[in-house]
Amino acid sequence: MSVVSSVCCYCGTGCGVLIEADAGVITGVRGDPAHPANYGKLCTKGATLHLSAQAAGRALVPELRTDRAVPRQQVSWDAALDHAADSFAAIIREHGPDAVGFYISGQLTTEDYYVFNKLAKGLIGTNNVDTNSRLCMSSAVAGYKATLGADSPPGCYEDIDHAGVIFIAGSNTAYAHPILFRRIEAARKKNPGLKLIVVDPRRTDTAAEADLHLSILPGTDVALFHAMLNVMLWEELIARDYIAAHTEGWEALRATVREYTPEKMAPVCGVSAADIVQAARWFAAGPTLSLYCQGLNQSTCGVDKNAALINLHLASGQIGKPGAAPLSLTGQPNAMGGREVGGMAHLLSAHRD
Repeated sequence: MSVVSSVCCYCGTGCGVLIEADAGVITGVRGDPAHPANYGKLCTKGATLHLSAQAAGRALVPELRTDRAVPRQQVSWDAALDHAADSFAAIIREHGPDAVGFYISGQLTTEDYYVFNKLAKGLIGTNNVDTNSRLCMSSAVAGYKATLGADSPPGCYEDIDHAGVIFIAGSNTAYAHPILFRRIEAARKKNPGLKLIVVDPRRTDTAAEADLHLSILPGTDVALFHAMLNVMLWEELIARDYIAAHTEGWEALRATVREYTPEKMAPVCGVSAADIVQAARWFAAGPTLSLYCQGLNQSTCGVDKNAALINLHLASGQIGKPGAAPLSLTGQPNAMGGREVGGMAHLLSAHRD
């Protein structure tokens, strides 16, 4: 029996797995105790990976058809690769490099992403490369760039162990990222004073564990975040030295949130003014780690939601120290790795435009 280390493909946690195989057949999957994302733990989905990786129903050899009206026929790898390369080359000769494109996955390794980008942008001469980040993470990408100047989350899973407040918005982490939520549970057991705030219209499994559940009306996230900043402003919970040293546009933001009082926003958001005030005070006290996902991203104003939340971190200085960061969660294990090496149409490697 052989054992190969890999990464679970199901969600953005990126759990390490050890794949057991016998005579070329996968016989089992277990968590990798040495992997820093999960330390050997797996959820139900990851623990049953071997059941979905069976040969039945999977393509084991290249198949080709030269006409859509005829069935595919098995061909050699050389014939399949030559056909693909020749087809690309012919289209490029006739129509130019922008006539072709690559839509790739958040499950590729960072190295694979880089090679795709070298092929498209370096050899072919087109920027037509996009990934799942264009679909599910574009709001987070644009939110980071608008506020921090680069699509580079300034936090990591280790911050969970150092946080005094965990602020979850638009994410049912307990259900969608269960191994990550186990880590939150362990941190709360170790530190009973750790506060959990959950922003979600629904009473989810995650919200059921919260010290404060802000069950806002759908689409009112920006109003809530601005109201929290209003509280921080009037109660002098902001980090003036940090704002002066590291930010721009504070005067404009302060003017924007001046009218977003908790009393005015409570009926807009569908929560009490007292809960908005409590959330703001806990957030500003920190260290605060924000975890947010598709509830913020999959929205017509998703960039605004991301930016408004990140602005809370900047205004209160809850960034750049252990346990304090705006950390977006994602749906696939290496979406971020792809963006780091230019895995979108508007990027080059190292977060360059």
